[in-house]
Amino acid sequence: MLQMNLCDSGRADCYSGGRAVRMAVALVHADRPTMVSVNEVCRGDVKVLEQALSTTFPAGSVATAFTAARDRPNREPVRCQNGQQFGDGVLVVVSSGHGVRRYGGLYPMQDGHDVEERGWACLDLAAQFTACTTHTASTSTTVALAQCRHLLGSVVPRISRGDGGLPVVLGADLNLAVGGSPGPQSCLPSGYRRADDGALQDVVLGPGGTVRSHSIVDMRDTTDHPGLLVDLVLPHL
Repeated sequence: MLQMNLCDSGRADCYSGGRAVRMAVALVHADRPTMVSVNEVCRGDVKVLEQALSTTFPAGSVATAFTAARDRPNREPVRCQNGQQFGDGVLVVVSSGHGVRRYGGLYPMQDGHDVEERGWACLDLAAQFTACTTHTASTSTTVALAQCRHLLGSVVPRISRGDGGLPVVLGADLNLAVGGSPGPQSCLPSGYRRADDGALQDVVLGPGGTVRSHSIVDMRDTTDHPGLLVDLVLPHL
């Protein structure tokens, strides 16, 4: 799987005029991930990546989920400079005929000093696994930790247990620095494993799964985060 923060709102200093999305498409074609999680993207960016995955895996179909962040002052979805909704997306290549359910929401705990309210998006792939993404609070590690714990401790179990306890994969910008206090390990339930980019991004794997290898991907100055490419082995698959 491939985790990326593309900084594509058009409003932040790290915006590169859409080059990050083009870089992401190139990585999909080159590295052939069957799961992609993306943060700080416009809704249309998810469609672009869906097309890239469809081209790369023409025999499968691509399931997607997207959740927009919410603007605290007006209680409406945050918008990219191009007018599209801004948020987080997850994409998975699935075999035809597999049932897919989409979930998403905003966290009950938010940083009152941040105008952007954060959320999460998940895909429940019947008889396969649950795939999620999130971009937790960047303004408070305390809130970021609480959001991460809520997702993995409350939201994901409700989704996956509905299908008898499916394996769980989360690609995320957790805004919990490796080696920090608190760090990303602080939000993991018992039995969970993770791989990180050495900074703020993680791929988290539920009990029974194995991280076979991971690598940090140079995004060539198209965004302020590297990519994180992880080779996973999921139980029962």
